[in-house]
Amino acid sequence: MEKLIYRPIAVTMCLIALVVMGCLALRYIPVSLMPDIDIPQITVQTSLPGYSAREVERKVVSSLRGQLMQVAGVKDIRSESRLDAGSIMMTFEPGSNIDLLFIEVNEKIDRGMNSMPKEMERPKVIKASVMDIPAFYLDIYLKDGGASGLAFSQLGRFAQSVVSKRIEQLPQTAMVDMSGTVGTEIVCIPYYDRLLSLGMTVGTIEAAIQRNNISLEALSVVDGLYRYNIHFDSQLLTREDIANIYINHDGRILQLKDLCRIEERTAQRNGLVRHGKHDAVTMAIIKQNDAQMEDLQESMDELLEDMRKEYPDIAFDLTRDQTRLLTYTINNLKGNLYAGALLACLILFLFMRQWWLSLLIVVAIPLSLILTLLCFYLIGITLNVISLSGLILGVGMIVDNSIIVIDNIMQRWRAGLSLREAVVKGTSEVFTPMLSSVLTTCSVFIPLIFLSGTAGTLFYDQAMGVTIALFASLLVASLVIPVYFFSFFSKKQEKALVEKTGKGRPNLYRPYEVTIRWIFRHAWACSLLLVCAIPLTGWMLWHIEKERMPNVSQDDTLMSIDWNTGISADENDRRVVELLAVVDNAIVTSTSMIGAQEFLLSHTKDITASEAVVYMKAISEANLKQVKEQLTDYLARHYPMASVEFDEPGNVYDLIFSTNEADLEIHLQDQDGRRPEIVATRAFTDTLRKHFPDIIIMPVVTETNIRYVADMEQMAVHKVSYDQLHSRLKELVNRNRIFDINDGAQSIPVVIGVNGQEAGRILGGTVRNSEGTEVPIAYLVQESRGEDYKRLQAGNGGEFYSINLSANDRDVEHVMTFVNEYVHRPKSELSVSYAGGYFSGRKMIGELALVLTVALALLYFILAAQFESFIQPFIILLEVVIDVFFVVMVLWLLDETLNVMSMIGLVVMSGIIINDSILKVDTINRLRRGGMSLLRALMTAGHTRLKPIVMTSLTTILAIVPFLQRSDMGSALQYPLSLTLIVGMTIGTLVSLFFVPLFYYLIYNRRKR
Repeated sequence: MEKLIYRPIAVTMCLIALVVMGCLALRYIPVSLMPDIDIPQITVQTSLPGYSAREVERKVVSSLRGQLMQVAGVKDIRSESRLDAGSIMMTFEPGSNIDLLFIEVNEKIDRGMNSMPKEMERPKVIKASVMDIPAFYLDIYLKDGGASGLAFSQLGRFAQSVVSKRIEQLPQTAMVDMSGTVGTEIVCIPYYDRLLSLGMTVGTIEAAIQRNNISLEALSVVDGLYRYNIHFDSQLLTREDIANIYINHDGRILQLKDLCRIEERTAQRNGLVRHGKHDAVTMAIIKQNDAQMEDLQESMDELLEDMRKEYPDIAFDLTRDQTRLLTYTINNLKGNLYAGALLACLILFLFMRQWWLSLLIVVAIPLSLILTLLCFYLIGITLNVISLSGLILGVGMIVDNSIIVIDNIMQRWRAGLSLREAVVKGTSEVFTPMLSSVLTTCSVFIPLIFLSGTAGTLFYDQAMGVTIALFASLLVASLVIPVYFFSFFSKKQEKALVEKTGKGRPNLYRPYEVTIRWIFRHAWACSLLLVCAIPLTGWMLWHIEKERMPNVSQDDTLMSIDWNTGISADENDRRVVELLAVVDNAIVTSTSMIGAQEFLLSHTKDITASEAVVYMKAISEANLKQVKEQLTDYLARHYPMASVEFDEPGNVYDLIFSTNEADLEIHLQDQDGRRPEIVATRAFTDTLRKHFPDIIIMPVVTETNIRYVADMEQMAVHKVSYDQLHSRLKELVNRNRIFDINDGAQSIPVVIGVNGQEAGRILGGTVRNSEGTEVPIAYLVQESRGEDYKRLQAGNGGEFYSINLSANDRDVEHVMTFVNEYVHRPKSELSVSYAGGYFSGRKMIGELALVLTVALALLYFILAAQFESFIQPFIILLEVVIDVFFVVMVLWLLDETLNVMSMIGLVVMSGIIINDSILKVDTINRLRRGGMSLLRALMTAGHTRLKPIVMTSLTTILAIVPFLQRSDMGSALQYPLSLTLIVGMTIGTLVSLFFVPLFYYLIYNRRKR
């Protein structure tokens, strides 16, 4: 330091080089909403069209689940079987190598394919990733409302062949996933009376169509010196081609249009999409992994502007825009960063009274931030909600070291040392306690990596942000600030400056002296605060509401409806439109996904024809709450069998933290470990609803199946083969597809069928036997109807039926007590197990309590090594006990929950609040070693450290005050942490000023005696 203070130009050049590199690095640091981490989940999806939920479970899912449970590292496995499909979701231990597990899962599936139905496609294996979440959804619809028939099918073709291709050409786009399109089909409806009179069957028509739809290989012929390729083409490409097919029947030439009516019409829809009241096509735009959200947003805005000009009759509306959410959140966090830095600067000007001293300290903020961002770039950390919050948390502490260095230099200067000696000695004296303070602050983040789930991995960014910022500020305070201090003041009048900067002290010191004297006179009475704090803290921790993650305020939601009756997609659509009309004035926009959807990826919930998922954006958060209440009440009054759930709209935060998890999941089984009978489940839910009327308990979700069983004896009597019956049944339900006509990106099916698909038409129909006689189908099949669960769920413990509840902790405990009494009654046939957010939240809180204990132990080890004492670390750590008591009390009084963020706030607070006490105890020890008495050393150290303690505390507190607004996701996520730190720092400052000297005096005064 003695040599460095004489080389300000060299120091300046080094700083300029680092600043330039930091500014360049900032341009290339990726910006994202959350850190890009591996989510330890793999989902296996199976598709079996025509299979019931029970068949899917029995033939496929049960076998696959048994094999996949053998995959190494599986923490939890859940399966769900439904009509036509099934899925298995595996959750692994955090930190697992998902790429290797993905390969192992595929190998298990390949081994089990021999036991699966032959017609089943290979299951899809999907890794959960933050990239699965669409950057936004694009809804396309006709402005004039003409969205029926062939007009809308042409819109779907336009969306597939034009819009999606133009979006996929953007360099930032990975793919476009689409739903809501409707195709066309060519239907041949036979004239059965003409066929009967001519002695022809439907098979004759099928054979004629297939004979005429041929495409032969090209032949090569030689003609002298030349070779020619001859191509034979007799493909059927249009409705007219099919209608004009010629049939030679018994020497009579007929055309197909004479034997059947040929129509091109809109294909039957199992699902549809609506934007508001308009029939629409929705597109999910997936971002490239390495693309910047801002670039995608700019490119998409330009493309949509062009398409709106080119196609004025078509509306293009963006919904669920993650890019806007990212931009808004990041901009707010940057604003919080600037506001925090500005407030810290104001505190410096207020206390320093000299602009040049304040300016010297303020310089430390941008320098430390630029060095931190350079390190972010070098170690691969992105700018996201978590890392930016770490930077904001670090801003208040960045100036602490500079304040301490300058204040100590000024004290040495006032004590009579020369400027050079004051700079060198003042810096070296506080370097060790400053390093200890930085290490204690950083050490509390180390245990956070032991958190289970993705939370531990996620907060690595926050820990690195704070750690790098603090070490950067330590370097700036130790190597840069003294150089400029010496360079600036060596040219000024030293004596005048010393006198000028010493003014204004009595205003701050007089109230301090009065308070400290009162506390010392009532020493044992004040010590009772510590004695009472411990049991009261335990009582409040037991009774305070606990949850895993804080609620993030939002003005949009996803409503999932299951009508719990076997309605068609059209009736489903009518009901959804009727439901949304109730809250039409309170919502800004809505997108309804009704019935089965066509999405390829798993970003949207799989639903059947009697279900719907509706995205709604309300005017405000308050309006959204009213909307939910109105919709729930309307459904309860008009459709009591329907079940409804409101989930958070899919974003990275929800995916990483699984915030859609129910508070309590009751897994019902019978005594044999299987799924209970529907009657028993329904009786249980009815009893539960009766005892807890304030908790929403959805009805048991079932479906009614119609089953046709072929009577083989009657078929033999009437000479009808199984193939004849099966083919005729397919005709009656329009499933007798002959071939497909390829038309660009679409394929148009050619079907032989009839009009309508009512169940009565099927049994009322006839089938021609091998002798040409029409036999009523009702003679050959037996109809039965049965009720079964709509979705069959299973997990590690076998099959179960899940009842999901949303309630507070106290209600959850009451429900579990009642359920345990219910299932343990005499003659009860039910058993129960539990899962849900109530348990995961408590597990996380327990782990964080262990983390806090480990952090305190680390702090004790560091402090014991610094002070070479076993007692003095206890004096400092007693401050944590009092601070935790007041923090928990404020959370309880403000009706806030104890969650991961508030617990992390307690852990981080433990490392921050003791920094002032470390410096104060170090000063007391140094004065005592210099020969001062105990009481005088305490008072002198209090006067010496008063201004630095108040200044460093205020700068830290005011730097995180902007987080209290909760106006965006980042601020709402950090609100519990910020509140904890502000309360802890406020109380901690008072404890450092008044109670640490008291505890020091009580201990060492007794030892002296």
